[in-house]
Amino acid sequence: MDKVNYCKMKKLIIISSLLLSSLLAEDYGGLSGSFLRLGVTARSIAMGGAFTAEKDHGFATFYNPAWASFLVDRQVGLSYSSMSLDRRLSGLSFATPLPPTAGLGIAWVSAGVTDIQGRNSAGEKTTKMQTSEDALMISFAQRILPWFSFGVNIKILQNQLPVNESYKGSGIGFDIGLLLKSGKSTTFGLMIQDINSMYNWDSGDLYAQGRIYSEYFPTIYRFGTKINFKSLRVVADGGFITNYRIGKKTDGDVFVNLLPRIGVEYTYLDLYYFRGGLGNGRIAFGWGLEYDLIKNHDSRIDYTFSMDWASQLAVSYTHLRAHET
Repeated sequence: MDKVNYCKMKKLIIISSLLLSSLLAEDYGGLSGSFLRLGVTARSIAMGGAFTAEKDHGFATFYNPAWASFLVDRQVGLSYSSMSLDRRLSGLSFATPLPPTAGLGIAWVSAGVTDIQGRNSAGEKTTKMQTSEDALMISFAQRILPWFSFGVNIKILQNQLPVNESYKGSGIGFDIGLLLKSGKSTTFGLMIQDINSMYNWDSGDLYAQGRIYSEYFPTIYRFGTKINFKSLRVVADGGFITNYRIGKKTDGDVFVNLLPRIGVEYTYLDLYYFRGGLGNGRIAFGWGLEYDLIKNHDSRIDYTFSMDWASQLAVSYTHLRAHET
């Protein structure tokens, strides 16, 4: 291949990659509740977020609450992500089994930006401002059969805008998850995320005559699978995100986008983990290390670097404790 054709081929590959990434990252990040669609831990982000059928150690119920009923010990997870444009995403989670066939979890996820420089109408600097979104998630799961479980997340939501300290939107939302374990190596999961999730805003806090406005989250329907091949773990999700709500008038398009996700994890010596994935229009890579804190192999530390071809460069760090593999 001559130099001219080589350069043309190289440009074609780059352009095709950018177009593919743009297609996969179709503009749904601007819809309400996007912080709950970013991925909360380093491990999940590194594997494309394809965790409908995979247990996220330390955050077992975030992607599918049905996992809580399959826990054999308590789990505690901490996570922190630093992203472009001074954004941050953090989380704290606890989950425990409720013998013999149930499980319970509670998690807090927070996203926001601090130190926003305020300015008045003349362009002069004023006080620093901040904005944040928070979700408190309470999860419960019940095994209906030894290999089949059902779970639900109840989410208490809050959004604070940098207008004044009292102007906040709040509401609740729900997730429903199903999990089917087919032997030791294969798992299938189904998840409906953000059922009737919303922020309720009262503009009376800003104006003399205001009204209550409900800002709904889009709903996500996804199906996933996990397959183990000795030291290699493969996860894959398929689904779609929609604005459709039963009995409610829909603003904008009903169908928003497809959500293909895939990820792999390679385990070396049962101590070291190497990961890669594609999801939410971004490619991610990461690693993990398992170590002894109190019990044998009870803790992990994970690191991830993720990249959005179109606009975002993100780094994520997670530390967690878990007794399960």
